[in-house]
Amino acid sequence: MAKRDFYEVLGVAKNVSEAELKKAYRRLAMKHHPDRNPDNKESEEKFKEAKEAFETLNDPQKRAAYDQFGHAGVDPSMGGGGGGYGGGASFSDIFSDIFGGGFGGGGGGSGPQTYRGADLRYNLTLSLEDAVKGTTVKIRVPTLVKCEPCGGSGAKPGTSPETCSTCAGHGQVRMQQGFFSVQQTCPDCRGSGQQIKHPCSSCHGQGRVQENKTLSVKVPAGVDNGDRIRLSGEGEAGENGGPPGDLYVQMVVKPHDIFERHDNNLLCEVPIDMVTATLGGELDVPTLSGRVKLKIPPGSQSGKVFRLKGKGVKPVRGGAVGDLLCAIAVEIPVKLNGKQEELLREFGDSLKGNGKHSPKTASWLGGVKKFFDDMKF
Repeated sequence: MAKRDFYEVLGVAKNVSEAELKKAYRRLAMKHHPDRNPDNKESEEKFKEAKEAFETLNDPQKRAAYDQFGHAGVDPSMGGGGGGYGGGASFSDIFSDIFGGGFGGGGGGSGPQTYRGADLRYNLTLSLEDAVKGTTVKIRVPTLVKCEPCGGSGAKPGTSPETCSTCAGHGQVRMQQGFFSVQQTCPDCRGSGQQIKHPCSSCHGQGRVQENKTLSVKVPAGVDNGDRIRLSGEGEAGENGGPPGDLYVQMVVKPHDIFERHDNNLLCEVPIDMVTATLGGELDVPTLSGRVKLKIPPGSQSGKVFRLKGKGVKPVRGGAVGDLLCAIAVEIPVKLNGKQEELLREFGDSLKGNGKHSPKTASWLGGVKKFFDDMKF
């Protein structure tokens, strides 16, 4: 039976790039692989056909011969081509993307492995004032940094790490499991591809040492609990020359004695005496930018909220400044002397029988009376 054109088998054009060639082969190999299609002879044949086509077209010399002479240029029985798979990406490279490991042959990997350093988190405790207005603080962070005497290599100064004899410096070894060979981290060098015969006395072969690092952190105005600032590259140093991680500074805002924050608004409770609540007056109330006068109208009830526009928090990501909400709490006099009690009783007697002085009380009593009148016992 005549062989199909290799380009047709893979479904690509003759000017296909190496990347597109690999992509087309991966798609067919995953579709027709014997492990995915057990006891399916048609899929097995298509898998072999795609493999032969890829191995030919991915080798520059074989591809040139095939383009000029067709199958005759790469068929050993007809005097063309070589016996085995030559250059380009290996069968192992193709399937590493699919199965996480390689096929065939020994060795593996692309050389010593480097690892990015771990990210770190630092909880920064702030006062409400600093969170609202912004500040700059210095922090000390315990972290792993590159060992200076050995330059991060882990080897004693004057010596160098040696290539791992187990994995030949690849950092990975392969173990055959039937049809597949599974690629694993080398147990001797733990993926570094190197072994240290003479460890550095400062870091004991680790390439990193523990150190307290002092950093300056600029806290923008308006941050709130849970907000984070990322300091790129200020985390732990990487292993084997890998890049450092990042440091995340997380805001923790302390409770305030006067204010509570609700989104971009501030809330405070303002105690006032009974006389001011009854007759009205002016109070000095605090804000984060200084004192302001708050006018209390006559007859103000406990719980009434007064809004001071623009005296809240400016959002860290932009937008309108919040407000200060002042909730008044009418304070009842305590520890009265005899004269004060007498005056208060006299004042209370003067109010009896006139509901206009206590409209809420009169309304409530009316509702209670109606409730009992409507009840059926």
